[in-house]
Amino acid sequence: MEILLSFFQVNAFGTMTWGNVIMLLVGGAFIYLAITKDYEPLLLVPIGFGILVGNIPFAQGMRLGVYEEGSVLSILYKGVSQGWYPPLIFLGLGAMTDFSSMLSNPKLILLGAAAQIGIFVTLIGSLYLGFTMDEAAAIGIIGGADGPTAIFLSSMLAPHLLGAIAVAAYSYMALVPVIQPPIIKLLTSRRERLIRMAPSKPVSKRVRILFPIIAFIATALVAPGSIPLLGTLFFGNLLKESGVTDRLANTARTAFIDIVTILLGFTVGTSTDASRFLKVDSVKIFALGAFSFAIATAGGVLFAKVMNLLCKEKINPIIGAAGVSAVPDSARVCQMVGAREDPQNFLIMHAMAPNVAGVIGSAVAAGVLLAALGHL
Repeated sequence: MEILLSFFQVNAFGTMTWGNVIMLLVGGAFIYLAITKDYEPLLLVPIGFGILVGNIPFAQGMRLGVYEEGSVLSILYKGVSQGWYPPLIFLGLGAMTDFSSMLSNPKLILLGAAAQIGIFVTLIGSLYLGFTMDEAAAIGIIGGADGPTAIFLSSMLAPHLLGAIAVAAYSYMALVPVIQPPIIKLLTSRRERLIRMAPSKPVSKRVRILFPIIAFIATALVAPGSIPLLGTLFFGNLLKESGVTDRLANTARTAFIDIVTILLGFTVGTSTDASRFLKVDSVKIFALGAFSFAIATAGGVLFAKVMNLLCKEKINPIIGAAGVSAVPDSARVCQMVGAREDPQNFLIMHAMAPNVAGVIGSAVAAGVLLAALGHL
């Protein structure tokens, strides 16, 4: 009987809480949305299953959980808590990214910058809700819709909020097709959504090679805190554009980024133990994340409308929504919204310009916040 009692005490059924049950349902919902709705399955399936793994209770001291020093999950989670995985994700992202659309029409960079307003508006809102400056900065970066950047900054400024911030950031990245279209339609008229933009101009190979070098130096000088992210992003892009490192570029944008994405998503999910995750602050973070994402989307769309007042060559304001960093989902959403009005209006290449600019913009914003708060 003593052996049976001891087994029951360490068995999951004996220590399961309602919080664990709720989080298991959340994990199941993530997997359901990924498989049936195709909402960022490469992110939601690892995170969702990680949530399941992280919420099966066990007796303390068994060295199984992500928060138990020396456990396998704890070692893998150091890539998140120490900020190792985000730069590696950016390396693969750089090897996948074509900056030609942005270079052929540089004024569209402004749309990527305008969308970062969500970060700073949310920072102010977080302070109002009682978060510290460090915590508010980490929460605000969710507005950039850039999961790796959110993880990188929160690991530096607010590691105790890392799980909630990471899950919120990736959740809203996955829900781009749900959140953005209503905001776009609310802020634009049908006439504006029907605007056709001139085809992008070709960009020479020399310019494509020089861009990652010059852009890195310029952004690093402005925001040294962004060096780990932008250094790997532009390095990966140089591997792609140089033409002499195809093997390295191909590895970076395929197997390498896939491996890191699996590890990052799964370990982020395992960090959502109910006793640590189900708190009032987590609810606030999710609410602020939705608010920041909406503000970022609106900021990009409205700034495009302002640019149309000043520019002879009109911009379809739909593409302003792509100023957030959710690459390439935001650009695809812009194409989808535009195609509903005019199936022959191809906006995706134009939308990729503010989309990739948003990636750079959110990383620069993170670097500025690190510098401003003295965490370099």
